[in-house]
Amino acid sequence: MAKLTMEQAKTILAKHVQEPHLLTHALAVSAAMGAMAEHFGADRAHWEAVGYLHDVDYEKYPEEHLQHTRELLEPEGVDEADIRAILAHGYGLCCDVEPLTELEKSLFTVDELTGIVQAASLMRPTGISDLEVKSLKKKFKDKKFAAKCSREVIEQGCAMLQMELTDVMELVIHGMQREMDALGIGPRE
Repeated sequence: MAKLTMEQAKTILAKHVQEPHLLTHALAVSAAMGAMAEHFGADRAHWEAVGYLHDVDYEKYPEEHLQHTRELLEPEGVDEADIRAILAHGYGLCCDVEPLTELEKSLFTVDELTGIVQAASLMRPTGISDLEVKSLKKKFKDKKFAAKCSREVIEQGCAMLQMELTDVMELVIHGMQREMDALGIGPRE
């Protein structure tokens, strides 16, 4: 089977997700995954496509997240490794597929982190355009800020990747900066 492409990912996701905030989140995770792929010398377009598709079943099955992923993706011809990567992002939360590859560990780590980056960017007149890791770390330490984003999952993911939190933050910011206008987190006039 061929690697998942962004064109396929967008076609598949459009069949299952209409809520704007979920589409924005898909783009944020995709952008973050692109930066992670570059860091690991991997195929950026492929990682972005996997990131874009990671919550394919969430809108229809929020209480059973990832329990319907395989049935939605297999008929679309999505590669087993890509399905596994998507399942692994819910490790310990809603499934028991442990992240083993750099792709899987990266998706597990950046999924929650993109929410904190997005929230921090929305609070700044300059958006994400000049967001620094230092100020993101302050927001990260404030458990009330973007409270639904699990710091424990992010830290667990960084440990799996054997990377410092600050390095992962820098990559995620960089990746999301590429899509800042589409994400609505660019500088405001």
